[in-house]
Amino acid sequence: MPVTPDTPLTVGFDLDMTLLDTRPGIRATYLALSAETGTAIDADLVVTRLGPPLVDELRNWFPAERLEAVVDRYRTLYRDHAFAPTVALPGAHAALDAVRAHGGRVAVITGKYEPNARLHLEHAGLRADALAGDLWAETKGDALREHGATVYVGDHLGDIRGARHAGAVAVAVATGPYGPEELRAAGADVVLPDLTAFPAWLAGHLGTAV
Repeated sequence: MPVTPDTPLTVGFDLDMTLLDTRPGIRATYLALSAETGTAIDADLVVTRLGPPLVDELRNWFPAERLEAVVDRYRTLYRDHAFAPTVALPGAHAALDAVRAHGGRVAVITGKYEPNARLHLEHAGLRADALAGDLWAETKGDALREHGATVYVGDHLGDIRGARHAGAVAVAVATGPYGPEELRAAGADVVLPDLTAFPAWLAGHLGTAV
C-alpha cells in the first residue's frame, strides 16, 4: 500500500525482542511465580520461546483450572520484577525517530498485556502514538488494519502472519528466536539483523535520502 497524503505513514512495531529485550524481566517474573506457587518452571526455557500468548506458555506448567488465576498473578508480579532489568534493543529509539522524521506515526502492536506494555514503553523512554496489546498473529493484523499501518516490524513468525493478514510489509528482525533464513521462509518481505538497519531501509522503502 503506497504512502500518500491521504494515507499517511504508520509503522507498527512488536514489543518483546523487537523493541525491548524483555527476557531478563520475564525470567525474573517466572522465577517469582514459581517460588510463590511451588510449581517448577524452567524460566530459562521460557525466555527462548517468547511471542505466543501468555496463557499458552503457562499451560505448560499449570493445570487448566488454575490458568485464569495464574495469568492474573503473573501480570501483577510482572510489575514488580520485569521493568528494571529490561533494556531497549539496539536501534529501537532510532527506529521510532526515523518513522517520525518521515512524518509518520508509531503503533506498538504486541501480545503483551496492554497496561504492562504501556509501562514498559514509559520505562524505556519509547513513545508510541498508538498501543494495542493482548494480540497474536492474525489479531495483530486486525489491529494493524485498524491503525492504518502499512509496515509491521517484528521478530516472530506470528508477526509475519499478522503483517500479511493486514496487507502490510512484513519487516522481520533477527533479534528473537528465529534466524534470517527461517524468517524469510515464513514469508517476511524484508529481513534485517536488528533495528539499527531500519532507518536506512525505511528511507529506501519511501524513496527518500537517509
